[in-house]
Amino acid sequence: MSQKQLKEAFISNLNGTSLLEISAGLSLAPLCLLCRGLLLILYYLHHGKPVSSRKYSLLLDFLVLVSPLLFSCTVLSPIIFFMPVILAAFCAGIFSKIYSQRKREARAPFGHIVKEFQKTYLDPEYIPAITVFRVYVNVLTSISILAVDFPQYPRRYAKAETYGTGVMDLGVGTFIFGNALVCPEVRQKPYTTQPRFSNLAKQVFSVWPLISLGVGRLLSVKSIEYHEHTSEYGVHWNFFFTLAFVRLAASLLLAVFPKHKAWLVALALAVLYQLLLSTTSLKAFILHGSDGRDSRLGFLDANREGLLSLLGYLAIYLASVQVGLWLLQRRASVRGWLEALRGLAVAVVALLVLLQLCQACTEPVSRRVANLPFCTWVLAHCLLLLSLFVLTDLTLVFTKLLVKGSSVPCCWKVVQPPGSSKKHGMEAVPGGREDKLPQLCLISAINKNQLLFFLLANVMTGVVNILIDTIHSKAAFTLCILHLYMFFNCLIMHILHARNIVLKFW
Repeated sequence: MSQKQLKEAFISNLNGTSLLEISAGLSLAPLCLLCRGLLLILYYLHHGKPVSSRKYSLLLDFLVLVSPLLFSCTVLSPIIFFMPVILAAFCAGIFSKIYSQRKREARAPFGHIVKEFQKTYLDPEYIPAITVFRVYVNVLTSISILAVDFPQYPRRYAKAETYGTGVMDLGVGTFIFGNALVCPEVRQKPYTTQPRFSNLAKQVFSVWPLISLGVGRLLSVKSIEYHEHTSEYGVHWNFFFTLAFVRLAASLLLAVFPKHKAWLVALALAVLYQLLLSTTSLKAFILHGSDGRDSRLGFLDANREGLLSLLGYLAIYLASVQVGLWLLQRRASVRGWLEALRGLAVAVVALLVLLQLCQACTEPVSRRVANLPFCTWVLAHCLLLLSLFVLTDLTLVFTKLLVKGSSVPCCWKVVQPPGSSKKHGMEAVPGGREDKLPQLCLISAINKNQLLFFLLANVMTGVVNILIDTIHSKAAFTLCILHLYMFFNCLIMHILHARNIVLKFW
């Protein structure tokens, strides 16, 4: 077999992993974020000032926010269920140290602290969990697209061939979910009067970079005979095209139907598509081609997975628009967000129950056809990850209130409601030090140029695969390459952020 055939075989005919293992892996990113925040607060407690060096800030963020995820999907994957426990114990130790060492004058009974915490007002204009969710989806995807070509990346984490739940199968859905959370229909201010198709016009203009990237990827892959997994999207299709056409189709539907009923449109679309899969020959066509022998003749036949799975991804996008609208409802206090967190938890449980019912009554999860179980699974785990990030942010807010004046980048800012009196030793200084601090934060840096980060990761993945025989690499070499690859990508984003450069011209 040629090198190209070996690499294609290496990522083909896989069956995924368990939902429990994926859930355990999802908890690592929020725990890394919590660990980074607690370390910054502890540093402020001991030194009376935040970390001011850009060099050390980048190093800390990379080692705490990115490196553990690299280890967890390679050499530490056999103990993936123990890693959340280890990280949680480490975070608990740091919190305990902060709680015991805070200034004597700021000390108050724990019950009083909890009551005051619930009354705390937060900046209602910024929800950090949405930013962090979108950035981490990008980071995890960037890690996986290169790591999957190394033997240290478990085959059960790679995309399943037909049925199954692989980590990378979920990554495709989370990208759709994250894009919908910040789409124009969600960000549009309520009660504003705009022409019905104005958002569609904006999307037509904004998706041309995705289409250009899709064409560029298609031409480059075919010209250098780069290895590809045809049953993912087809011969000519790729995820850039999927993302662009889903955004366009969703804007068209939301111009026709009220956006606050997006979940109904999503449900109708997903159920109708599943009925077609179950009662017609559509599923057989997607899986086996028009002649039943996996033919790839004609554009539709050659790209059947990519074209027909658009219906499932469109349902995920529309449901995610509803989530985004719900998240952006004005909640000014911690108590309001604790209630929202309960709502997210109920939604996750309901979707997981629905997932089991869907699989029992229809078929297993299939990213390849983007069926109803796949849509349900993606929404359940995206809401789980989002709720964990909200919980992390609230925990960091609580800890910041213990250490007056401390701050954590990409975390909620505590604000003082007009006319209220400050409680002894509890409030952070509103509009003061925290607002004036430079955002020395890798999350902010990646967030500013997310599409560039994803494009750079794709290009670097191609370069590494061309230069290195990945499938025969040893563990130490693999870890070295993956760390260099991710650090280079993060360093570029950090430099652009430090110079306040946003490479967006559409």
